[in-house]
Amino acid sequence: MKQPRYFVSRKNILTWFAALLCLGAVVFYVLGYFRESGISTLNLWFQKILPSVCSLYFALTLLIFGEKTFYRSSTAVFWGCVYFAQVALDQYLTGGYAIFAYKRYVAVCWILYLVFYVVYRMAVTGKIKRLWLMQCVMAVPAIVLVYDCVVHFQTSAPGLLCDKIANCMMVTGLFLASLAMRPFRDGKYHRTWGDRADGRRLRTLDGMAVVGNYFMPNRNGASNSIHDTIEISTIERYIRKKRAEGMENFGLTHVILAAYVRAVAKYPGLNRYLSGQRVYQRDDDMQFTMTMKKDMRTDGAETTIKLHLHRADTAKEVYEKYNKEYEIVKSTPLDSGFDQIVGVLANIPGLILKFVVWFLKLLDYFGKVPNALLEFSPFHASVIFTSMGSLGIPPIVHHLYDFGNIPLFLAFGRKYRKNELDDQGNVVTRRYVDYTLNCDERTVDGFYYATVMKYFRKILRNPEVLDQPPEELVYDID
Repeated sequence: MKQPRYFVSRKNILTWFAALLCLGAVVFYVLGYFRESGISTLNLWFQKILPSVCSLYFALTLLIFGEKTFYRSSTAVFWGCVYFAQVALDQYLTGGYAIFAYKRYVAVCWILYLVFYVVYRMAVTGKIKRLWLMQCVMAVPAIVLVYDCVVHFQTSAPGLLCDKIANCMMVTGLFLASLAMRPFRDGKYHRTWGDRADGRRLRTLDGMAVVGNYFMPNRNGASNSIHDTIEISTIERYIRKKRAEGMENFGLTHVILAAYVRAVAKYPGLNRYLSGQRVYQRDDDMQFTMTMKKDMRTDGAETTIKLHLHRADTAKEVYEKYNKEYEIVKSTPLDSGFDQIVGVLANIPGLILKFVVWFLKLLDYFGKVPNALLEFSPFHASVIFTSMGSLGIPPIVHHLYDFGNIPLFLAFGRKYRKNELDDQGNVVTRRYVDYTLNCDERTVDGFYYATVMKYFRKILRNPEVLDQPPEELVYDID
């Protein structure tokens, strides 16, 4: 990816020094509270508890999450800036430092704190590529606070001196952490602000791909449908071959799913989705959802399966993963995680249920749905399949769900025969299957879908290519 991402390692001695300084700051903030009399409730929260929590959070981020999600340390830096802004305001109101006797100086300090936070956040998220710029910015307040602490060491009250020492330790720890930062060099994408638990945000889309999502906020209102037909004589020979190799239940569903996975390997835009008016990419994790009836009766119970596939999977791997999940569903009662959740919701009074659904949609908009719930949800996936062949009818044009983020719905129908003339004018009987693809046009444009459809048909005409992994995995834009 073009923008670098940074981490701090526990193997770096600077990381430990930074964490120890921040933990020491917490100790001195607590000491300052006990050595300062008559502190107001407001100052207790803003000048003792807030900086203590910030320092503790920053230290824990360094030691626990620094190697994976160090960007989250910017939260502690933000609230640390709020703390210093409140100190400046308090000094103005109480007539502490002479420099804070004028509102304009307080306003200047607030602006500088804001700049400090913005620079830090832009650096840890890779938007500032020259780390030395950020390190210089981090060094300035550390030097100023250390100088102030030394100058007023003899004259400061005990409580105030403890706060000064704590401030020095906290900001110096931040500076050392900036020196410990290193860029990831493994070539992989690393999460940052704006990403979701199930995908990374695409940040280099053209303007229309960003603005258009606000003009078309609903998935159904932005869906297009494609209808196509495939001749399956080659596919049926391939199915017979795989069954002879021991894959007893290998069928058309496995072939189409494997072909779709291979299409995603070459055209990763298929694995995008839109949520909260922003476009995200799942990369190598392809999530497949399918609804099935446990009994082929009109009153038979339904359930769903959710399958995680990798873009490099071959037909054999797709078959094994699919059948493993299928057998679990077929051989167990109707008590999957999703079924249990739906059962609980069904017993909630209608008015409360309406609020619960609204709240879930709100969480989903901001990407805050818990991971466990996302895993159970059939509405959050890369694609959903439906086979009308088992019902003996043509494929339907299925609607897309406005809840969740599924961008594609693929339906294929029953097999049928047609008598046609071959190149020599002889009557031949060929077998066909129709399928429909209902897709969200806000993720990729029509030209992209057309290119994918041609490639998809090419694979289905020669399904043997699915026995080998793809020659290359193409990755989407930043």
